[in-house]
Amino acid sequence: MSAHSESAFVFGRHEPASHVIIHVSDPHFLAGGARLGGRYDVESNFARTLGAIRTVHPHPAAIVITGDLTDLGEPDAYRRLRAAVEPVAEELGAPVIWVAGNHDERPALREGLLDLEPTQEPITGVWDLDGLRLIALDTSVPGWHHGDLGDDQLAWLADILREPAPHGTLLAMHHPPLPSHVPLFDILELRHQDELADVIRGSDVRGILAGHLHYSAHGTFAGVPVSVSSATCYTMNVARPAADVNGMDAAQAFQLVHVRPDTITHTVVPVTDAPTGDHFSPTWLERMAKLSPAERLEAFSRKR
Repeated sequence: MSAHSESAFVFGRHEPASHVIIHVSDPHFLAGGARLGGRYDVESNFARTLGAIRTVHPHPAAIVITGDLTDLGEPDAYRRLRAAVEPVAEELGAPVIWVAGNHDERPALREGLLDLEPTQEPITGVWDLDGLRLIALDTSVPGWHHGDLGDDQLAWLADILREPAPHGTLLAMHHPPLPSHVPLFDILELRHQDELADVIRGSDVRGILAGHLHYSAHGTFAGVPVSVSSATCYTMNVARPAADVNGMDAAQAFQLVHVRPDTITHTVVPVTDAPTGDHFSPTWLERMAKLSPAERLEAFSRKR
């Protein structure tokens, strides 16, 4: 891991990010390390993802995993996922925020990841990440794959949002409050979106992190940006007509979320091993840092 932090170099109009969050989704672990559908080696794919996470930032504010943590809700699958994630999170000094998805089972998730009583209560939580508030919602519906938010959870959210946080609020949920161009996903969409919009609108919510789609997507909901992280297990081959989109064992990715006072950016990080150039480096950045703004433009912006 590089000893250099991206925040050491400020060459543009924006100050460094106050918070950097790792957004991961849809590991779909299975008991015994079984392959998903007999095909996808989800544990190996996830191990490569964790390797990339360790490299991409030395101290993220949190690692947020937006649901479908397991494929069948098996206790051993949660144990295996926890054993994979927690050492990396401890190394990076980052809390892990587990979000329930439609493939999860609340009792096993509560017991296996949170050391709580194995009940059907929604899995929600609030984290203060040095002034940035992150709220995990539970859009899972026991026994079903579509998403929903009941009156109790919406009232709980509204009560929390009455008091703004210093750096604002991010919501993390599994089912995104967005349409999909892939027809099958709209069958499994989040219900009661209008009621959620009423709670969010006018609050300090600055962004929504979601999963479920197995491909990266972005949109707005109630005036709030929504970012959907692709899956780590398998992704959807969206380079096909919408009706023919299916899963593929390629293009796995996670997202790097940079929170600044005036904006939040979401960088899709592909988990791949490809030949990479070596022109830009900490040494190159240090050389640029010694130049004045005008000298930097002359050295790097002027066309030769």
